[in-house]
Amino acid sequence: MSDYLFVYGTLQTGHAPDEIAHAVETLQHVGSAFVRGVLYDLGEYPGAVLDPSSKQKISGMVLQLPEDANVLRQLDEYEGFDPNAPDESLFVRVLQEVVMESGRTLRCWVYVYNRDPGSSPVLTHGKYPKKHSGSGIDKDTQ
Repeated sequence: MSDYLFVYGTLQTGHAPDEIAHAVETLQHVGSAFVRGVLYDLGEYPGAVLDPSSKQKISGMVLQLPEDANVLRQLDEYEGFDPNAPDESLFVRVLQEVVMESGRTLRCWVYVYNRDPGSSPVLTHGKYPKKHSGSGIDKDTQ
């Protein structure tokens, strides 16, 4: 089991809504990182589709999980991940090698979008915008 979580959307520091902010505050910042894949704008939140062979990068941060397993359960619930029914989950939590800003790799949990993104817009810079209205992205923050 990994002690680390790679986040790229609403679980990032400063993005967490009130309903999950208390759990996010227990996570310790490790550093900036990226994974290969495509990041979609799904309206109120982004969704990552991982692809190790992709030229696109999804930018985010690595956070260290606390020893309290209840925090990971809260994050799973927030992300719509049910470990007992992964096929029915909105996101699934998978272990993935992420590349830290320093160049070293670290095995982290990542919440991956578990649906077909359809015609959802791609966040071409691979970053979740700092300001998000829920009805589109703020182009100035990309």
